[in-house]
Amino acid sequence: MVILGIDPGLALTGYGVIDFSAGKYKVLTYGCISTVAHSPMPQRLRSIYTGLSQLIDIYQPQDIAFEELFFAQNVTTGIAVAQARGAALIAAAQHTENLYEYTPMQIKQAVTGWGRAEKRQMQQMVKLLLNMEEIAKPDDAADALAVALTHSNCLHAKEMYKIK
Repeated sequence: MVILGIDPGLALTGYGVIDFSAGKYKVLTYGCISTVAHSPMPQRLRSIYTGLSQLIDIYQPQDIAFEELFFAQNVTTGIAVAQARGAALIAAAQHTENLYEYTPMQIKQAVTGWGRAEKRQMQQMVKLLLNMEEIAKPDDAADALAVALTHSNCLHAKEMYKIK
């Protein structure tokens, strides 16, 4: 199953595409869609939408998983990130109804076994679980791969405990 993980952001929207088959992972691609700072908001949102639409067309993911937004201090930044997430959601929803979301704590728990893991621990576990030679860069791409891993873990657990 091909899974697209998305870490939404206005400056950088991280993405990670993995194939999870027969209990094994394969990284298909990862990276970030970047927008130009100080550009008008509609142009930045269009860049995110277009970039993700192209990615979805290329990899045809069956499921798309998002990191839920969390912001506690800067409401202005939170609104801009929410708009970016909206552009990403529209691109995803035009492809599939199989959309999922996970909180940062759920992602940390699924990837490291501890819901309060630090960034470096997360990156090391993503590298290890996906059998990568080095940590995915930038951080937003590593976070998106973690989202995809979280979703695959949830699917795997669901299958394991399915009542027959």
